[in-house]
Amino acid sequence: MKIFEAIRKDHDIQRSLCDELVKTSGDTKFRKSIWEKLKKELKVHAQAEERFFYVPLIEEDMTQKHARHGVAEHHEMDELIEKIDEAEMDGAAWLTYAKQLREKVYHHLEDEEHTFFQLAGKVLSEKEKNNLEKEYRAYMTSGNAGIDVSQGTQVS
Repeated sequence: MKIFEAIRKDHDIQRSLCDELVKTSGDTKFRKSIWEKLKKELKVHAQAEERFFYVPLIEEDMTQKHARHGVAEHHEMDELIEKIDEAEMDGAAWLTYAKQLREKVYHHLEDEEHTFFQLAGKVLSEKEKNNLEKEYRAYMTSGNAGIDVSQGTQVS
C-alpha cells in the first residue's frame, strides 16, 4: 500500500462520520459519540498528514503551494471544531457549524484526492510512497484513529 491509499481510506472514515453527524439532532449520547470520534479522526489525521505527507511535499516546487493550502485548510477545520465545541449541542448554531465543517472536510478531501495526490505521485519515489505510508499508518494507530483502528487491525 502507498501513502495515497492509506490517506484515502481514512478520508472515507471522515466522510462517513461527517454524514452521520449532520443527521443527528439534540444533545444526545449518540451525537456526542459521533462528534468525539470525528474530532479525534480529524485531529490525528491532520497531524499525521502534515508530518508524513505535506512536509516532504513542501520542499518540492510542484507541490509546495498545494501542501501549504492543505495545512491552511486543516487550520480552518480546527477553527470550526472550536466553534462547534463552544456552541450548545442542541442549538441551531451547533448544527450549522457541523454542516459547515462537513462541507469544509469534503472540499479538502476532494482537493487532495483529485489534484494533490496526482501531483504528489509525480514528485515522490515509489520507495518514499511506501515508507511514508508506513509512518503515516503507525502514527494514526498510535493516536487510536484511522482505518487500522476502525477495522480492529494493527500495523506491522
